[in-house]
Amino acid sequence: MVPAATFRAAATVMLLVLSFSACQGQLSSTFYGDTCPNALSTIRTSIRSAIARERRMAASLIRLHFHDCFAQGCDASILLDNSPSITSEKFVTQNNNSVRGFEVIDEAKSAVENICPGVVSCADILAVAARDASEYVGGPSWTVKLGRKDSTTASASLASRDLPRFADGLQRLIDLFESKGLSERDMVALSGSHTIGQAQCVTFRDRIYSNGSDIDAGFASTRRRNCPATFPNGNGNLAPLDLVTPNSFDNNYFRNLLQKKGLLQSDQVLFSGGSTDSIVNDYSRNPSTFRSDFASAMIKMGDIEPLTGSAGIIRRICSRVN
Repeated sequence: MVPAATFRAAATVMLLVLSFSACQGQLSSTFYGDTCPNALSTIRTSIRSAIARERRMAASLIRLHFHDCFAQGCDASILLDNSPSITSEKFVTQNNNSVRGFEVIDEAKSAVENICPGVVSCADILAVAARDASEYVGGPSWTVKLGRKDSTTASASLASRDLPRFADGLQRLIDLFESKGLSERDMVALSGSHTIGQAQCVTFRDRIYSNGSDIDAGFASTRRRNCPATFPNGNGNLAPLDLVTPNSFDNNYFRNLLQKKGLLQSDQVLFSGGSTDSIVNDYSRNPSTFRSDFASAMIKMGDIEPLTGSAGIIRRICSRVN
């Protein structure tokens, strides 16, 4: 006969497993299959149109999803404006005058609201937009799990604490990603999104004027042409994160790191004699491995602390609470 205590313990474990499964199960690629069957195609049309107007927007949309998920989970909190009850995440150091694409998400949201009012969350639109952006510029595609709800709050303090900074060292980056359930390999794969997009002079000035041993002298000289040494001159001047193929999603980002041509310090530390060198080497030689790992890491990132079920809301306008 099974002792009562053992039975109760087993029942508790089973209940926890079922509760966890139910919570996880609320994210599903077919979440809007009945309630808004044309949601994904509507979002895709809107996103493709935006990137056709400005190629750089692809990188911006991938980054917007990333910066959302790292601050209190994938809940569209990054989209909320300041209000009497909300301190926006948009103005923390890592986001201010840097994160962009808000109007593109608003356009996609408006298009979806026209066909399915109050059904599709801003958080899901961010996740779908990142996938569509990658695919449009030749990157991998993946099946996006859906069913996230939107937050009613934002957290500037969490955004400031948990978002990577351009001068972060390797261990700091590893710790940040690990705290979100992402491995070193996930981190390096996600950093590969820097194969597209641009960075502002203020984020790489110290690196290109450092005369350090971890930067190619010719590369530094080239980048100095449009990034004056004296702060704040030219702070907003842009340079491609990947000098070779700045508008194509490929593995040249990793090849650049092998040559000490990472634009940001937080890029180059991935290949600097540390534990991630072998991953960078792997991706530099095997573009298909990088593409596959990037897609997998984006799916994992999209699973960071989503609001599901009765938690959260569906915002009608992404920048404010209903």
